[in-house]
Amino acid sequence: MSETKQIAVVGGGISGLAAAYYLQKEIKHQELPYEVKLIEASNKLGGKIRTEQRDGFTIERGPDSFLARKKSASELASDVGLGDQLVPNGTGQSYILVKNKLHKMPSGSFMGIPTKVRPFLFSSLFSPFGKVKAAKDFIKSKGDPQDDQSLGRFFRGRLGDEVVENLIEPLLSGIYAGDIDNLSLMSTFPNFYHLEQEYGSLIKGLNKTMPNRKPAKKGKKPSMFLTLKDGLESLVDAVADHLEEDTVRTNTAVDHIEKKDSHYHMLLSDGTVMKAESIILAAPHFAVERMLSKYDFMKPFQEMPATSVANVALAFDESAVKKDIDGTGFVVSRNSDFRITACTWTHKKWPHSTPEGKVLLRCYVGKPDDQEVVDLSDQEITDIVLEDLNKTMNISAQPEFSVITRWKNAMPQYTVGHQQRLEDIHQAMAQALPGVFLAGGSYHGVGVPDCIDQGKDAVENVLSFLQN
Repeated sequence: MSETKQIAVVGGGISGLAAAYYLQKEIKHQELPYEVKLIEASNKLGGKIRTEQRDGFTIERGPDSFLARKKSASELASDVGLGDQLVPNGTGQSYILVKNKLHKMPSGSFMGIPTKVRPFLFSSLFSPFGKVKAAKDFIKSKGDPQDDQSLGRFFRGRLGDEVVENLIEPLLSGIYAGDIDNLSLMSTFPNFYHLEQEYGSLIKGLNKTMPNRKPAKKGKKPSMFLTLKDGLESLVDAVADHLEEDTVRTNTAVDHIEKKDSHYHMLLSDGTVMKAESIILAAPHFAVERMLSKYDFMKPFQEMPATSVANVALAFDESAVKKDIDGTGFVVSRNSDFRITACTWTHKKWPHSTPEGKVLLRCYVGKPDDQEVVDLSDQEITDIVLEDLNKTMNISAQPEFSVITRWKNAMPQYTVGHQQRLEDIHQAMAQALPGVFLAGGSYHGVGVPDCIDQGKDAVENVLSFLQN
């Protein structure tokens, strides 16, 4: 009988957990002589997925949901017995705060890009000049083919500064916690580039390719997002519970990885050495670079930035909010005198999260040019958030409690050229480190489904490598 081969998964965020889960599923299904070990540096699995239950509230300290159209997250939830716990978001009007005033998000926009003319013509978000500039997308010729460019440059060229700064930038920079004038188009939204190249116009391209949605009943919009009734951390717990006994090792970092003739030695923080024939590195880019510091081709990861953010959950009695707004939240444009970047009215977007008669707000701070705010004390951050909220909502009382979560250097920035740099690293790893694969938010997408997809791709790569 052949000797059991060891597969190491480094990192216990959702990418690593998905990888370990699907590896063990395939090993069992194919009756393969492989064993999986997952190593996590911290004392907790789940990475940025963290849920706190408090006084009847369900508070997400990291991501609060995932895109429904990206199926891998809901499929994983169903696989581990949580299919009946999936909850669609409550729908309602969302807003953009521009020049200290809330404006309704124009209907018929996709990621801030117009797909219907009428709502944009009547929107108070743009001046007549801004509307004319955006309309030129219809008649402009397509741009010259490019390997990559910034999101900001691409959208400014097609739709003008006003649409970018008042609509697209608040939406897209919120996803990546970055500056769209530095973020890579081809690593974030390559579909927009391809639409422009194929149809000569972004707006025409979206209208041709977006599925025709039948209008929903009045006041009802289709749910774009899903979460879990008891919070996203219930997914982490369920996946961990489905792993075989003794798979997971927490409070253990990988300090260094050495290649031997037919396997790898992993030097662990407790002084021991672990042997593996194949490794999935589901850890942040800066941690991976440290583990493989002897390889010059990993050096681009030293230069890859990561921003910090803090999210602030505030619980109130509903009597404290004097100016209730009918909607699910707002994002903040750069030209507003606010330090928060967005606010979710969680009790409306996720009604199950909040007890009757209570209000739960979740705000974010930490713009790319305001990183120091994340290091302020809890009270200072709470005061900043309340001051900003009072400009729109007239809140008369201190919160019943607040939960502040700081994510330091946790938001990887896919700057221009990211895709090519990654391709070079993947190719060099295939030559110098066969059987070692990357997965996670630093590489090919930051959303929960993106991370799960990368874990699943790594499983395919590992099995293909070990079986050849």
